[in-house]
Amino acid sequence: MTGGAAFLDEIRSQPAALRALVDGGEAVRSLGRRLAARPPRLVRLVAHGSSDNAASYGVYALGMLAGLTAMRDSISLTVYYRARVPFDGSVVLALSQSGRTPDVVAYVEEARARGALTVAITNDEGSDLAAAAELVLPLLAGPERAVAATKTFVNSLATLALLAAEAAGRGREVAEAVRAAAAGVEEALPGLEALASELALPFASVARMFVAARGVEYATAREVALKLTETCRVAAEPATATELAHGPVAALDRLFPVWLIASDDETLPAVKATASRVLATGAVLVASGCAAARIEGASHVLPTPAPPLPLLSPLLSVVPGQLTAWALARAKGLDPDRPEHLSKVTIAP
Repeated sequence: MTGGAAFLDEIRSQPAALRALVDGGEAVRSLGRRLAARPPRLVRLVAHGSSDNAASYGVYALGMLAGLTAMRDSISLTVYYRARVPFDGSVVLALSQSGRTPDVVAYVEEARARGALTVAITNDEGSDLAAAAELVLPLLAGPERAVAATKTFVNSLATLALLAAEAAGRGREVAEAVRAAAAGVEEALPGLEALASELALPFASVARMFVAARGVEYATAREVALKLTETCRVAAEPATATELAHGPVAALDRLFPVWLIASDDETLPAVKATASRVLATGAVLVASGCAAARIEGASHVLPTPAPPLPLLSPLLSVVPGQLTAWALARAKGLDPDRPEHLSKVTIAP
């Protein structure tokens, strides 16, 4: 086992990063009030990697809290294929932790030229993306030293939730709920670290996995899959729970585990039904999330505290996946601070 101190430290620092975001969120509050006064026809979210995983959560946050129609837009359609789609009446939320993703910057420049209100959500207020956009929502996560993103991801989720809440006139309520979620993460971290370390040894030979969820937790599934892929060399594929129960279930066997993220909300029956399908194949099942204990037959359970609001469950449920990526990389003799073939682009100045 080697390395990983920076990655673990950044996982542990997520509660402080969330509190810093709430304390310094005037830009979020200002934009939220603007959206409340003049709701956009469409909110377009664009991003890559962990930021795109957060963007998939943003579709739910904006729709469920503020009743806004939001979509993860195609960057290629505008930047590479030069399609003349209309941008009038749109708000563009461009997420990039570093603010230096070239085609995200190019999309924002084009959208702004065509009349969209463009907003950069980034950890670097001096970045190219921040300069290209009309408005900037800083993530306020502080420097990230490990290659794999952690606190910039959860602060991206929280930024989107806080923005949607302000647009819905619920800013103070959701801000206090984010603080409560940060406290929940802080309290749960020691126990989750121990459980992740226990899971790592039997999974050290795992080379492939599905990570599945439904609803707001699909963003969590995507992010956990990415963390396992980039730090542990596990070919982890995200899927919705319903999607997994159809075609992909045919690939499962006892050497092809499934990680299910379960929250105590309207999606739980679908997740439980998928668990039954998975177990019927003989595959090993890992359950995490605040409703993990309600997934019968799971070989490994990594429970998280109940969120103060159901919409905020990903702020807590991503942590077991992050910690397992850290522990599993070390069990495999890999350095989770510096995954091979990757370089850091999310360090704030």
